[in-house]
Amino acid sequence: MNLYAEALGGALVVHLQEERLDAAIAIRFKDRMREVALQPSSRVVLDLSDVTFLDSSGLGAIVAVMKSLAPARQLELAGLTPTVEKVFRLTRMDTVFRIHPDVAAATSERLRDAG
Repeated sequence: MNLYAEALGGALVVHLQEERLDAAIAIRFKDRMREVALQPSSRVVLDLSDVTFLDSSGLGAIVAVMKSLAPARQLELAGLTPTVEKVFRLTRMDTVFRIHPDVAAATSERLRDAG
């Protein structure tokens, strides 16, 4: 699974470079996210711009990561493709997560808030 993190604009940005977040990789995704999230940061932004397919296992894995970070840290999402965004909208998870159009918007928004 291709997943890497970098510090940008006061956030830990995690890039998931996979076309699918489904049952085949959901457990590995959760485990790897827990490792990566050990890096200090008040915000974690998950970049899903490469993900074109998300099933219920993938959605459950993202929710599990969010719960593991809370309440001390917030999981935000960025770069949802139309299909993935539809899953979040249909399940009303778009009301649970803060969703940004892309990573640049997620990191620049925080800089504006701080300034």
